[in-house]
Amino acid sequence: MPRYFTTPIYYVNDKPHVGHAYTTLAVDVLARWHRMAGEEVYFLTGTDEHGQKVEKAAADAAMAPRAFCDQVSQAFRDLTVTMGVSNDGFIRTTEPRHYEACQALWRKLEANGHIYLGHYEGWYAVRDEAFYGEDELTERDGVKYAPSGAPVAWVKEPSYFFRLSAWGDKLLNFYETHPDFILPASRRNEVMSFVKSGLQDLSISRTSFSWGVPVPGDAAHVMYVWLDALTNYITALGYPADIPKFWPAGVHMVGKDILRFHAIYWPAFLMAADLAPPRRVFAHGWWTIEGQKMSKSLGNAIDPVKLVEEFGLDAVRFFLLREVPFGQDGDFSRRALIQRLNSELADSLGNLANRTLSLIQRNCEARLPEPGAPDALWAEHIANLATTVGNHLELQQFHAALEAIFAAIRAANVHITEQAPWALKKTDPARGVAVLRGLHDALRVIATLLTPFMPTTMAAMLDQLGVPEDARNLAALATPLPGGLALPPPAPLFRKLDLPA
Repeated sequence: MPRYFTTPIYYVNDKPHVGHAYTTLAVDVLARWHRMAGEEVYFLTGTDEHGQKVEKAAADAAMAPRAFCDQVSQAFRDLTVTMGVSNDGFIRTTEPRHYEACQALWRKLEANGHIYLGHYEGWYAVRDEAFYGEDELTERDGVKYAPSGAPVAWVKEPSYFFRLSAWGDKLLNFYETHPDFILPASRRNEVMSFVKSGLQDLSISRTSFSWGVPVPGDAAHVMYVWLDALTNYITALGYPADIPKFWPAGVHMVGKDILRFHAIYWPAFLMAADLAPPRRVFAHGWWTIEGQKMSKSLGNAIDPVKLVEEFGLDAVRFFLLREVPFGQDGDFSRRALIQRLNSELADSLGNLANRTLSLIQRNCEARLPEPGAPDALWAEHIANLATTVGNHLELQQFHAALEAIFAAIRAANVHITEQAPWALKKTDPARGVAVLRGLHDALRVIATLLTPFMPTTMAAMLDQLGVPEDARNLAALATPLPGGLALPPPAPLFRKLDLPA
């Protein structure tokens, strides 16, 4: 089955921070896993470049909006390289193909009777590009704020509306019949509660600024940035041409702050245009710094480029998906990162690989022993590990997938200590060789399953294990490597770091 995975398109009002890298990394792991499973994958990321907030950010930078977008969008494209991301496509909402797709979708919605012209009055947050109800606001020092913390102002302007109020029951029925459409489950409950409270028709155009996709047939209006932005997911597949191969999307990965747009507005737009909704929207949590959300306004955002320069790419990739249950918020600290790298990568996995391969060098003439009957380590911890990891990743449980792999690594470390193949060389050489072959087989599985998370380091480990390039996929794990393969001398794969004082 073809698989289509997307990040949100990132807003170009500021440079990327580690929260952007986190979302993109999660999708990269999914894409790499499913390619390794032999499936056809399309992985999309990109930038959201329209709206009042971008227009203002460009003005503040004394730049024309397009030039400003060119500069910041390139920073997000560069981030995919920095993070070792394997995206197949990168979309910008200022591309001509996207204007065509947005206007085609508008015409379809209009032809189907879902758009009408009126005017809007309400509390609007420029930072969120969203309207909020009075009951959602808080007030401090005479200023009203949205739930996101953005200040709001009362605005009134002519607007086209999408008849969202007509979609409440249809959406609730869709959520009921597709219980895994929104994950994690706590987010699903939030969305259903919001829809049950009653949906209002949605303003989908603006006249107060001009940096956006023009509304077909009415040059005084530009499209509401969320109708424009969400359309990117089908623009990239060629809409308005037929898009059957990769649609519906397998997973839209988003931050929890934009779940409402993806889980309410987007499926309603799609169904109103006679298109299928995506299969899933997964809303992950935020990384915080000392309990505060990373943001430009607080000045506490972590630069992922500097983080990779300090700790190395695969170490950062591993930590971000290992440290916090995916879907929950997590607080970032360098101490936690170093402790995780030292204990799990260097001490646990690195030492297991080095001990096993060093013993094969010394005890087996640097050649892989012949395969033998599965031992207890294999039967209890390795045989079904790929299935377990795959099941976790199918639900975007990255933390659980990694925990399953590291449980197997811990078991392998216990096994090598208990079996003591260095001692068996004297008392039962055949058994010692069989133990080393079993450990090598286990390491092959472990390194293969960790490849989507740490592609460069695991490629180096698979090199040391003598695994051919064409055998580094899930299907190949069913075929044992032949005995007699010459193995190179092992080299350390991870370095231990000093904890900060």
